[in-house]
Amino acid sequence: MIRCTLLLLACAGLPAAQGTILDTKHNLSVSGPGSFRASNESEVCVFCHTPHGSRTDAPLWNRADSRQSYLTYDSSTFQGVIGQPTGSSKLCLSCHDGSLALGQVLDAPSEIAMRPGKRFLDRGPSFLGTDLGNDHPVSFHYASSRGGSGLEFKDEQSIVPPVHLDPSGDLQCTSCHDPHDDRQGNFLLVTDRNSTLCLACHEPEGWRDSAHGSSHVSVRGSVNDPLELRYDTVGENGCAACHEPHGGESGERLLRHADEEQNCLGCHDGSVVRTSIAADLAKPSRHTPFTTLGLHDPTEDPLSMARHSECQDCHDPHSAREEAVAAPGVPGALIGASGLDGAGQALAQIRFGFELCYKCHADNRGSPTVIPRKVVQSNVRLEFDPSNPSFHPIEAAGTNANVPSLIPPWTTASRVSCTDCHASEDSPAFGGNGAAGPHGSIFSPLLGARYETADRTQESAAAYALCYKCHSRESILSDRSFKRHREHIVEERTPCSACHDPHGISAAQGSATNHSHLINFDVSIVTPGSSNRLEFVDRGTFRGSCTLRCHGESHSDEDY
Repeated sequence: MIRCTLLLLACAGLPAAQGTILDTKHNLSVSGPGSFRASNESEVCVFCHTPHGSRTDAPLWNRADSRQSYLTYDSSTFQGVIGQPTGSSKLCLSCHDGSLALGQVLDAPSEIAMRPGKRFLDRGPSFLGTDLGNDHPVSFHYASSRGGSGLEFKDEQSIVPPVHLDPSGDLQCTSCHDPHDDRQGNFLLVTDRNSTLCLACHEPEGWRDSAHGSSHVSVRGSVNDPLELRYDTVGENGCAACHEPHGGESGERLLRHADEEQNCLGCHDGSVVRTSIAADLAKPSRHTPFTTLGLHDPTEDPLSMARHSECQDCHDPHSAREEAVAAPGVPGALIGASGLDGAGQALAQIRFGFELCYKCHADNRGSPTVIPRKVVQSNVRLEFDPSNPSFHPIEAAGTNANVPSLIPPWTTASRVSCTDCHASEDSPAFGGNGAAGPHGSIFSPLLGARYETADRTQESAAAYALCYKCHSRESILSDRSFKRHREHIVEERTPCSACHDPHGISAAQGSATNHSHLINFDVSIVTPGSSNRLEFVDRGTFRGSCTLRCHGESHSDEDY
């Protein structure tokens, strides 16, 4: 009893309001509340401390160090050097790596007997083992790591107590945990509600105003087990909704699930968030996060990265917001995403929605050509270049000042976004209540409405619904811009795509004389004429000529 009293005094030096170790799982005595406890030993502190015969390099420490070698955390987004555990982290691991018996102390002639099967801490969430690769890194010098000088980490002097570094400036287990006080749960120094503990060191740009950081939506009912999420709402759980500081399945970045998309779909399957991204990803034409694992990396180069489409390629979960931003700006859900600008330069954060699409559909492999064209181009950045002879107005207003078919509020000065065409058929852009954006659609290639490209298609409002979303069907079929529109589309049943390339024609491959009005023939339908020429010539406003063969009929400089 005297030894225990002395130990309690030795462990004092703490605020009077601090909680007691007696009712925590660190009370390994016979009176402890946890399943790991002694068979007969009544003293509490002896499992870690002793007033006599303790080690000189630790606070009255009564245990030997584990002699294990540890696999430490490693990540492309961590700039520091992590060695073997030191300081208080090494002390904690003398129990938590499971290699030393819990009752194996220095000042006792024999090992303290524990309850049957509880001699080693070798199971449960507190068992870390020797593989620390999926645990928050410890024993690194904070100031010289990315934590001290890198983006989204606080300066060393800005860390707010009681979260703290050790005297050497290293981050240790005790930077976050107080082994004597469990009032916050998990022996945390401060609450992790609303990410308070994480934000003591981490400072993700845009987090406090983000959807994930501020949402009041309940997580109950999510496929994320409610028992794992401590709090009721997305914002209250904050970082912990996606990250697990001990035992994260992903290892790098400590994500709860090794499959990157599952960290998102646990809520975005309709169980927490009203709209279901999971449903869109099951549609015939879709982005495919399920087909790759471990390819995405926040530091990847968009010009050389392996092709993949994880949720994190388009969304920054720390910055994304709920509000929508009208084209050509950045929608709230895409804020913070990286991309490629119109000149092909990598951007840490996009300024326009199209810059995100360029990251995968431009210089790095581009998009597969769906329709065989006279002018072949898979780099969409080159197709939308404002210096082109014609293009849909993604980056800038179009070149054609005469487009009578446009449906208000569209005008020739308007700019459109990629998602005005590429989106789910039930997205808000197409009059539905589903999720916005190009996650998946029943119409290929990931289009928000039907767009038939097969020859001999019977014209209808449904067949070309995508085109008629912006271009008046009545105007097109009344021949207000081209006097043979109706003849081609209705009578000859020639699809719009036979003549028009909806993205555009690169200035390096076409000219304003031959490729205005998005003219770029589908060579599976339109072939060279008798003079072996396949050519359109722009001869002025609403005038032109064609030399080609289509549906068995040859045209040679035929004017309109």
